[in-house]
Amino acid sequence: MWLKPEEILLKNAFKLWVTEKDNEYFVLQRRRGYGEGGGGLTGLLVGTLDTVLDSTSKVAPYRILHHTPDSQVYWSIACGVTKEEIIQHWDWLQQNIMRTLSVFDSSEDVTSFVQGKIRGLIAEEGKTCLVQEDDPEKFREAHLRFEKWFELPPEEKLVTYYSCSYWKGKVPCQGWLYLSTNFLCFYSYLLGAEVKLVISWDELWRLEKTSNVILTESIHVLAHGEDHYFSMLLHLNETFVIMEQLADYSIKRLFDKESFQREPALSDPLQITKRGLEANAKSEQFRTFFRLPKEENLLEVHESFLWVPFSHFNTLGKICLSENYLCFASQDGSQCHVIIPMREVVNVEKPDSSSRALTVCVRGKRALRFSEVRDYQRLANTIRSRCGISASPQHSASSEVMCCDCFICAILLLFKRHPAVSTEALMTVFHPQDVENLDPKMLKEKMKEQSWNIHFSEYGRGTSMFFTRKTRDLIVRGVPEALRGELWMLFSGAVNDMATHPGYYTELVEQSLGTSTLATDEIERDLHRSLPEHPAFQSDTGISALRRVLTAYAYRNPKIGYCQAMNILTSVLLLYAKEEEAFWLLVAVCERMLPDYFNRRIIGALVDQAVFEDLIRENLPQLVEHMTDLSFFSSVSLSWFLTLFISVLPIESAVNVVDCFFYDGIKAILQLGLAVLDYNMEALISCHDDAEAVTILNKFFDSVTNKDSPLPPTVQQASVGNNDKASHISVDISELIREAYEKYGNIRSEEVESSRKRNKLYVIQTLEDTTKQNVVSKLRVTSTGACSDTVLHKLYILYLFRQHFLSCYWTMNSPALLHHDPSLAYLEQYQLGFQQFSMLFSLLEPWAFCSIKSTLSLWVFRLIDENQDGLINFKEFCCALDTLYTGSFTNKLKFLFKLHLPPAHCLGEESVLECVTLMCVMLVEGRGKNSVCWVKEFVMLSLSIKLTGRGKVDLQAYLKQWQNEILKKEETIKDLPRINQTQFIQFSKTLYNIFHGDPEEESLYRAVAHVTSLLLRMEEVGRRLLEPSSPPESKKPANTTAGEESSTEESSTTPESSDTSSSHNSQDLSETEWSFSFEQVLASLLNEPAIVSFFERPVDIQMKLGQAKVAQLKSKTNK
Repeated sequence: MWLKPEEILLKNAFKLWVTEKDNEYFVLQRRRGYGEGGGGLTGLLVGTLDTVLDSTSKVAPYRILHHTPDSQVYWSIACGVTKEEIIQHWDWLQQNIMRTLSVFDSSEDVTSFVQGKIRGLIAEEGKTCLVQEDDPEKFREAHLRFEKWFELPPEEKLVTYYSCSYWKGKVPCQGWLYLSTNFLCFYSYLLGAEVKLVISWDELWRLEKTSNVILTESIHVLAHGEDHYFSMLLHLNETFVIMEQLADYSIKRLFDKESFQREPALSDPLQITKRGLEANAKSEQFRTFFRLPKEENLLEVHESFLWVPFSHFNTLGKICLSENYLCFASQDGSQCHVIIPMREVVNVEKPDSSSRALTVCVRGKRALRFSEVRDYQRLANTIRSRCGISASPQHSASSEVMCCDCFICAILLLFKRHPAVSTEALMTVFHPQDVENLDPKMLKEKMKEQSWNIHFSEYGRGTSMFFTRKTRDLIVRGVPEALRGELWMLFSGAVNDMATHPGYYTELVEQSLGTSTLATDEIERDLHRSLPEHPAFQSDTGISALRRVLTAYAYRNPKIGYCQAMNILTSVLLLYAKEEEAFWLLVAVCERMLPDYFNRRIIGALVDQAVFEDLIRENLPQLVEHMTDLSFFSSVSLSWFLTLFISVLPIESAVNVVDCFFYDGIKAILQLGLAVLDYNMEALISCHDDAEAVTILNKFFDSVTNKDSPLPPTVQQASVGNNDKASHISVDISELIREAYEKYGNIRSEEVESSRKRNKLYVIQTLEDTTKQNVVSKLRVTSTGACSDTVLHKLYILYLFRQHFLSCYWTMNSPALLHHDPSLAYLEQYQLGFQQFSMLFSLLEPWAFCSIKSTLSLWVFRLIDENQDGLINFKEFCCALDTLYTGSFTNKLKFLFKLHLPPAHCLGEESVLECVTLMCVMLVEGRGKNSVCWVKEFVMLSLSIKLTGRGKVDLQAYLKQWQNEILKKEETIKDLPRINQTQFIQFSKTLYNIFHGDPEEESLYRAVAHVTSLLLRMEEVGRRLLEPSSPPESKKPANTTAGEESSTEESSTTPESSDTSSSHNSQDLSETEWSFSFEQVLASLLNEPAIVSFFERPVDIQMKLGQAKVAQLKSKTNK
């Protein structure tokens, strides 16, 4: 069958394929192990591999490749299962294509023609053979297997599955690859050997397509330091795109929730589908290529020809339609594309149905004619409906009315009172151009303007201008000062943002005026550091404009707020653009062109530095051989990326770099960085240390000039501190940029974006690993030090990558995710709610047989939640486990003792009778003296608590004591409050539950009963010693008569009054409070060897962590 043309790597593939036929433009190959001969040992190996594999994942044994004589690039265009099938394709190419190819002059034209023809054949086959890829019945069966094999929670959504081979060592295992919302899973069962693999997407460090000697192409996954390879995929590119999307989705949702909140299409993890991921990937590519707002989604794609008036021919390409834009990009290598905002369309005409063409008329009396559009009628209706155009000829009148309405709105906005906003670019105010000046530089500037005006007349001007190779050539040569602001707005897409948000900036300025935040304080601090030598920023005009733009953006996007380097970039934007235009240019840079650059962790800049390192390895091998550690270039180039070379180049040269950046994006910065290193190659190779290399680069940047710049000397060199150029020959910026495009212009934007995605995983995981190292080192200082680094590492992984993320996998409203604050210290960023903590604590607590795990978890959670916000951080969690695992007997007992004091333990009224029952059992088992009397008194005491409401009063008192306690620097056992009768009963009950199921359970129970009886007897003796003696009461002779009268009255009372009297006596007895100090409890328990040995028994922490890792996901499943 015919294949969509794809570039393939033949470096290692020839060992697996044998050439059967070839000519000047095509090669027919057979896979070794098929057909005659078999191919020897290699053929035997390949044939065996292909034979044992599932039929759906076999590599087709025959294929046809396209190539040109002067190129090393090969394109796969057809494959076949049988020789007869592939021979039919070969014969068709010989009869229909070969003669036509002889008329082309260049290899690029040959390849473009072949690719277009093959795509046309595939499209024709699609008309007659529509295959439904998504089979609901098969997918349901696959989902059942997925649930059975991997035992994941029922909320986990299977996205898609593929048959493939997983390489375990050097042996392939044929099985099934399952891709779900949160996990990459593989299952194989062959000859009794089961292979099961489950990797969560947030654990991935690398995801890339690779090739080696054995495998022509495979998908490489790096996780937990282990490499995993998946090959023999029938739809490898499709599989890779889905995996890439899922990994990126997980990274955004769990590590970078700020940017994730701007992705409404992927907001619900339970609604992710394969089709949705593919659509999202295409929309991302569409927005990136055409520089469109984040809200735009690719809705329709139509192949067609566009009449290009300046070249007088039809160019083949694709029409891409979104909610508010109609775009076209050529496919013939001419690099022609055009963006048409729907607001600019005034009419859609259908000149002739026989040509399947439609004409789109835009403002400015321009029209674009698209022909050979398969579904031109529906496309025309779609454009009309989105533009609000009726099919009748009366549209022109309606459009005029609409334009009139817009004009009235604009007039009203002018009359509305707004803060003073600059309406002129600062360069025109502080350096107006002299028309009569005949200076050679000014004459050259006028020639540049004339070249651009000619370009505008041919290719159009404004939002619907054609972007072609000639446009890039003009950019490389330099943009005239007068047109710089206009072209920046056009190339960046900021012109569309400003047009669709009239009045937005002035409203932001008004709302942000007078606000005081951390961002505004930082802005004020950096205002006078922004191009301080430029006259525009030595006056209040420039400083005020810069303040308004930065403050308005910080108000618009508080997630970014203000970041250093934004002031330098914005000051340059204000030189050439009006204030509102500079604001929208800043929006385009921060939110589209340099994503994640200006945030707390500058992830975007680190990712692009990793891309830069990859390009250095590919393009500058000599430098790599000399400097194996390329991290030096990352540290040096950080300012290049953050400020677009503005901070290292003179201002008159830096603006030329900004020109290229707005046209080509980050690709232009990468190219220039390579050109700088290439220019200084010999000097860098001969340097001895990093400091010398930095000096070489700084001197080079100081020597860069712009010989064509019309700026006066007062403006030039404003951004450079060192003007000593004697040691370096001057380098013209235009020549440097031209050299960068000539040597490294073959770098494709698609490759850069792909490299960005690949390196983003590694960069974020590296940052998280650094965070983990910092957390462990900080805990090693603050904790007792009994836990090793290995234990702390594993505990951190369990806490963060398992429990924290586990709570976020299947919901968007997880408290742990909502309360994640990257601005906090490492130990406090990731937090768990009670449900997540309870699940993890139940897996890690040292008492395996404890029968009240849920209740104990609640008390521990309350105790270690120091700020009482309902969330605990990793530091609090580790300190608790450190005490329970490695603490001394005294510390463990103190921890348990505090669990029964507020705020950890708040006993409800319904628990009183349960405590009394427990105490009765304890006293009977303890066989203490007068146990019946003690039971009676305990009942009275418990009832008094219930009747008098003393519990609430005690709770407030203990809360105050607890607050005072946590404010102390060091806590001693004497600082602990006394435990009252109810709390002591619950404390004893907790000990019973902890000992439950232990091999020494009976002796431990006896020990607790003995300690309880001992403490109660001690309390009884102490209370009797404190009771007032009877002699003082008997020495009252003067009151004898009164007493006799009282006794007479009592003897004459009714039985009811007698009962009342006895109840009052009991109540007086019960109100006599008794309590125990921690020293008393500790001293008593130390006399019981069984209890001491139980708490001092060592716990195998490593084994406990291993068991918890295995059981963690299952506990979520069974919940």
